Amino acid sequence: MFTVLSGFFITLIAYLVAKPINKRLPQIPVIVIGMFLIIGLLLSFGIRYESYMAQVNPLFNRLLGYVTVALAIPLAAMRYDDLPLKAMLGILVFASISAVALPMGLAYLLHMTDSSIMAFATRAVTTPIAINIATLLHAPMSMVILIVILSGVIGAAFSPLILRHINDERASGLALGLAAHAIGTAQAWQRGSVAGRYAAFGMAVNAVFTAIWLPTFILYLQKM
Repeated sequence: MFTVLSGFFITLIAYLVAKPINKRLPQIPVIVIGMFLIIGLLLSFGIRYESYMAQVNPLFNRLLGYVTVALAIPLAAMRYDDLPLKAMLGILVFASISAVALPMGLAYLLHMTDSSIMAFATRAVTTPIAINIATLLHAPMSMVILIVILSGVIGAAFSPLILRHINDERASGLALGLAAHAIGTAQAWQRGSVAGRYAAFGMAVNAVFTAIWLPTFILYLQKM
């Protein structure tokens, strides 16, 4: 019988194998390599994906919340006395609103359902926050998780190309944290500790800001 322990070891093996592959192919995020390795392992052992998810999903959802809270550790090591607060506030507001408005606008132009449009509204934040926002907005949870993970994977995968002329680790880290969430933050740590801290800062502050204004704004519109 397939158990939580079996699912955990399959995921752990995929991650340990994905790490050295990522060092040889840094343009491919670890999560993408691990995803294909898990698919291969499930096929090799004849394990249904539904069984795997039913066992490991509760465990990793809980661990994901702990990891998000643990971002306070690198944030505590940052220096805030030289932060350009006005510029960063403007970047944060623009990034949060545009990351919500553009996907929702595209979904609306494609004549998607209201629940699907609400799912695209969560693209701006990392998975644990997106799940909570999706609950408030009654968006389909599986679609929300897919959108958030895909945006992180795409952002991290194209970051070496997009950021190749940006030498300031603070700018590149902040961009990765805002655009690609946790996967982007992991990618930023590979660029350096400064980039990693700024990515964690951007992801965390953006998540808090978006979690406050987005549900409030959407629920207000629905009551009008």
